[in-house]
Amino acid sequence: MYSYQEWQQRAAAIKFEGRAFINGQYVDAKSGATRPTYNPATGEKLTEVSSCGIEDADFAIASAREAFESGVWADMAPAARKEVMVKWASLIDAHRDTIALLECLDVGKPISNTYDVDVPAAVRCIRWSGEAIDKVYDEVAPTAHNELALVERLPLGVVAAIVPWNFPLSTTAWKLAPALATGNSVILKPASNTPLTALYIAGLATEAGLPSGVLQVLPGSGASLGKHLGMHMDIDGLTFTGSTPVGQTLMEYSGQSNLKRTFLELGGKSPNIVFADADLDAAASNAATAFLYNSGQTCTAGTRLIVQESIADEFIEKLLAATEGWKCGDTLDPATTMGPMVDKGQYDTVKSYVDIGDSEGCKRLIGGERVLEEMGGWFMPATIFDGVTNDMRIAQEEIFGPVLSIIRFKDEDDAVRIANDSDFGLAGAVWSLNINTALRVARKVRVGTMGVNNYFGGDMTVPFGGFKLSGNGRDKSIHAFDDYTELKTTWIEISG
Repeated sequence: MYSYQEWQQRAAAIKFEGRAFINGQYVDAKSGATRPTYNPATGEKLTEVSSCGIEDADFAIASAREAFESGVWADMAPAARKEVMVKWASLIDAHRDTIALLECLDVGKPISNTYDVDVPAAVRCIRWSGEAIDKVYDEVAPTAHNELALVERLPLGVVAAIVPWNFPLSTTAWKLAPALATGNSVILKPASNTPLTALYIAGLATEAGLPSGVLQVLPGSGASLGKHLGMHMDIDGLTFTGSTPVGQTLMEYSGQSNLKRTFLELGGKSPNIVFADADLDAAASNAATAFLYNSGQTCTAGTRLIVQESIADEFIEKLLAATEGWKCGDTLDPATTMGPMVDKGQYDTVKSYVDIGDSEGCKRLIGGERVLEEMGGWFMPATIFDGVTNDMRIAQEEIFGPVLSIIRFKDEDDAVRIANDSDFGLAGAVWSLNINTALRVARKVRVGTMGVNNYFGGDMTVPFGGFKLSGNGRDKSIHAFDDYTELKTTWIEISG
C-alpha cells in the first residue's frame, strides 16, 4: 500500500479511458455525446465519458450476437476458455494499483478498501470462475438399457448485465465471470456515474485473449439504455443489481418482450440480531462495520440492529465506542475508513430519512449532519437512532447510507418476528454463544445469507442473493452458472 502522498501523486498523473468498448475496441458514442464523471469526495470533474444511445446499443448487440453465433467463444474448448479467464484475472491483478485508484476516484470509496478488498475480490471471482469451466460436468440420466439421455448445459446466448454504482468493480466481476465462463456474449451497462473500472478491465480482457464482440461495455443513461436492453428481442438473458423498483420494471420488460431470463439482486433492510449471551464486544465491533462499511451504501448493510432488552443499554455503549474508528476523510488517505455519499442526490435521500427518524420520535444518538463540507464531497457520518419500532419508515425502507435503527426485543420468537417483518430478505446475522439458539434463529430468518457470530461472511464458494423483494437468482459460486445456461436434453434410442 502506498502512502497518502504517493496516492495523491498517482491520482494527479492518472489517465482516464472514457470511451465505450464495442467489438474489441474503444470507440466514441455514434452521436459523439459525452457526460462528465466526478470524484464524489471532492466534487471535481474527472473526465468525459461516452454517453451511448440506442444506435450504440444495437451495434453492440449485433456484434455480440455475431460473436456468439460464430462459436468463436461459445464453442471454444472449456480448457481454452479457462486459460483466457485466468489470464484476464492475472492482468487485473497486475494492474491493481491503477484499478484501485480508478475505483477510489470514481466511486468515492476509501483507497484502502479498493486496494485491499475490491480489486482482489474481482480477481478472485474471475479466476475462480475460469478455473471452474472445465470442472463442471454435464449429465447422463438413469434410463433403460436401450436408451441414452444426455443433459447438457448450454449458454443462453447474448446476456445484458446492468450493475450499480456502489460496488461497480465487484458486481461487474460477479456478472461477467459466470456469464463468460459459460460461453455467453455479454453487454455490460455500468452505472452512468461510475463506469471507469469496467471500461478499463474490458481492454484487459481483450489483451488476455477474449475474442472481439464477446464483451461490450456501454456507458450511458440508465433509463434509456436499461429499457432498450430490457425490451430487446435479441437479448436472451438480463442480470441486474440495484434498487427493487428498477428490478421490478426490468422484470416487466421481460414479460413484454421475449421472456428473456431475468434475475435480480435488489435491496435489503438486513436484521442484525444480538442476544444477551453473545460476545458483546465482537458483536458491537461487527455491528458498526455492518452499517458503516462503504458509508452504508451497501445492499446487505445491517441497518436494523435488533438487541435483546436486558443488555440493550450496555450494548449501545459498546457500539458507540466501536463507531469512533469510523471517520470520514480524504479517500486517498489509507487511514480513511468512510467516504462520502456518491452524490448530492444520495446525500439528500439519506438526510431526508434522518429527518423522518427525528419526526417519528426516535432518539438520535449520534450523527445526522453533513461533515467535511469544505472538501466538496457529501459526507454523512455514522448516524444511530434508538427507540425505533419495526413499523417505522426508517426500519422498513432502505436508506442506503450510514443510518442505523436500534430495535429492542424480548425473546427468541420476538426477534424472529421482527427480523422477518420486512419486504426484503437479503442478509442478516445472529449473535449468541448458544449454538442451538443461533442455529434455530438463523434457519427461521428468511434471508439469502445469514451470519452466525459474524457479518458479511462468505466468499466465492457460496451463492449470494435474496428472498422476497431482495430478488431472485444468485451471484457467486457454481450456482451462478445456472442463471447463464439452459438445460438441453438429447434422448437417444439404441436399437439391437
